[in-house]
Amino acid sequence: MKPPKHAPQPGAPPFDISPKRVAKLIARHRVEDGKGFRLKDHDPGDTGGQKMHRDEAEALLAAGVAALSDFQEKLYAQDQWALLCVLQAMDAAGKDGTIKHVMSGVNPQGVTVTSFKAPGPEALDHDFLWRANRALPERGRIGIFNRSYYEEVLVVRVHPEILHRQDLPKELITKHIWKERLESIAAYEEFLGRQGIVVLKFFLHLSKDEQKRRFLGRLDEKEKNWKFSISDIKERAFWDDYQEAFEEAIRATAAPHAPWYVVPADNKWYSRLVVVAAMNHALRGLDLDFPELDDAQRAALDAARKQLEAED
Repeated sequence: MKPPKHAPQPGAPPFDISPKRVAKLIARHRVEDGKGFRLKDHDPGDTGGQKMHRDEAEALLAAGVAALSDFQEKLYAQDQWALLCVLQAMDAAGKDGTIKHVMSGVNPQGVTVTSFKAPGPEALDHDFLWRANRALPERGRIGIFNRSYYEEVLVVRVHPEILHRQDLPKELITKHIWKERLESIAAYEEFLGRQGIVVLKFFLHLSKDEQKRRFLGRLDEKEKNWKFSISDIKERAFWDDYQEAFEEAIRATAAPHAPWYVVPADNKWYSRLVVVAAMNHALRGLDLDFPELDDAQRAALDAARKQLEAED
């Protein structure tokens, strides 16, 4: 994690990580009603009024990850709910780094990360939600989607020639297809909520200037050359089209049961704090706890203890 751009002010109060304060902080980035949503109202450089040193940011993230690990253990033991986190962003916004840092202290047995790249022949022979449905987390687990079914209303919308390679009946490809797909996604996420899958969606909101800076960093540093692709520059030329597509997607699918978090991504330290805080806030709301044993189960444990203690 690189040092934050903003130096802390002398005598600044410590960052309050109480549940009430965290809920208030993430509320500024949470969108659960898309009516009137405008992406330009959200600043990619926002840090929630916080200014801190690198070690402070790292300590806060560690505390958030520790809390997430505790919630994940109870989620796994209870085996009723599941959490699905969808990460969407422009290139270089920090999806991979966010996953790495936020999930660093969580038991890997309880987490599945799925990266969605261009669909292959099998996926193209099914509906556009098919491969995402196959990757849903089981009860008691956390699923992370690095990109997702939203690509079907983002990259496919920006590059409509991809749509024509999906072999849909021609009469279904109309000017209403994006609206229809967004309606399908909204209905799908409502269905997931009714099955005990809590859906959180994160748009890592990166500025065009910061993307340029990160691209140049990848070119300047040898160890980061592998991260750069010529296609990144090609996609950058469609920046405005992507911003419009993201705005439409958030506007059409934000809901209380499947909120979007428009996460300022120009400062990686802050975006990671927001993501882990939002996950903890959602899990805290499930009132998770370790299962209570009934009398018969406790009697079985007592019998097992006596058997073990009686061994030589």
